[in-house]
Amino acid sequence: MDDDAPAPQVEKPRVSITYCTQCQWLLRAGWMAQELLSTFRDEIGEVALVPGTGGVFVIACGAETIWDRTRDGGFPDVKTLKQRVRDRLAPSRDLGHIDRS
Repeated sequence: MDDDAPAPQVEKPRVSITYCTQCQWLLRAGWMAQELLSTFRDEIGEVALVPGTGGVFVIACGAETIWDRTRDGGFPDVKTLKQRVRDRLAPSRDLGHIDRS
């Protein structure tokens, strides 16, 4: 066995944020993407911003919907969003002050 061989890369999950361009929700989507990338820098492979129409605002991790504006009633606060993503990606992870407030 070659000790100098690089470890195989484990593919990290892709999070997508589909936002309504008609409603001008790009800044909100970008801010949420930044929050997720800052908090889950080692667990997330990428966050994609996906333009949509018709009032859509959906956050998904792979095929699993984390948040849907119509289903969940509006937009998530950052605490709720991070907890839902954590529950999907790293259930045992402590989010620090977010979990205690």
